[in-house]
Amino acid sequence: MRTTSPSLGSSLLKPSQKRIAVALSGGRDSLLALALLKDAGHDVLGVHGRFLDDAPGRMPHDALARDLAERCAALGADFAVLDLRDDFERLVVAPFVQAYLDGKTPNPCCLCNARLKFGLLLDKAAALGAEKIATGHYARLTHDANARAALRRGRDTGKDQSYFLSLVPSENLARAVFPLAGRLKEGVLGELSARGLPPPLPGESQDVCFVPGDDYKSFLRGQAAGLPGSGPIVLEDGTVVGRHQGLWRHTQGQRRGLGVAHTEPLYVLAKDVARNALVVGPAARAQCRTVLAANLNVLVPPAEWPEILVAKTRSRQEPAPATARIESERLVVTFATPHPLPAPGQIAALYDQEGRVLVGGIIDAFAP
Repeated sequence: MRTTSPSLGSSLLKPSQKRIAVALSGGRDSLLALALLKDAGHDVLGVHGRFLDDAPGRMPHDALARDLAERCAALGADFAVLDLRDDFERLVVAPFVQAYLDGKTPNPCCLCNARLKFGLLLDKAAALGAEKIATGHYARLTHDANARAALRRGRDTGKDQSYFLSLVPSENLARAVFPLAGRLKEGVLGELSARGLPPPLPGESQDVCFVPGDDYKSFLRGQAAGLPGSGPIVLEDGTVVGRHQGLWRHTQGQRRGLGVAHTEPLYVLAKDVARNALVVGPAARAQCRTVLAANLNVLVPPAEWPEILVAKTRSRQEPAPATARIESERLVVTFATPHPLPAPGQIAALYDQEGRVLVGGIIDAFAP
């Protein structure tokens, strides 16, 4: 029996008789994850969770499923399609639309990982005999001294996706496998090419898979009845400086696209849903020190948190030094230096210095 390649790190299991499902999107990363698990001697099942109906500009699902089945057959793996369209609409798309109506800026990928990929899809794969589920995420899993699954940043820090996994409960992470933990994104296509395994979807995934062309404004106009319309753009003292065309078009910290001429650049500070007013101010006001988050997913008990922590409030930020505590079921993060304004609805993820995720939560407020 072949053994696990050392380059794959601790995110791969030793080969066993237990089946591992591999969530196949059609892209390069999940396809390489499947190939690596087969190389390591695992019994794997390719599963494609169908989340979306066919739409212009998107590869027809029947063609995608056929191509995925062919790739699995070439690797000697079984393949199954799991129709989760209704669940995806209910658990991801509908909350996405509602968040914008509520004046927030949601992160649907984090909800999808927690509710679908490592939720319903994991459960359905288990019903097909799979003990664990693997994905093409760039993140690492280890185990701590208490045998708990420990989510950590991946080797490719530029593509690290631990932030997007920070809402996945520890009991579900314990059933996850990340074969790309120790790899760099730039080498994936070369590895697939060497294996004669071109991905069915050759391009990079867009930020939000269900929003055509990442044009969320057009998507919302087609999805949400009663989107709030035009309203005042105001300074913090109430002075009106312009008009916005919908709060849902803006997010905290935004500078460009306001259409306001002023003595200095203005940034979005808040969205006052009750008054349908967009509150703006100078750069000095577009920072905070404290961020609060709710709906917490605690991966490490606070009593075990080290004194030195780092946190991030947007996916493309580098984690910044902070202190943190949980108070009345809310995470309170205080940054060591002024931090760019976060957007309520986004995720706050707390890490230790070694890149382990301690807790994730949905941002609901911030303070100077």
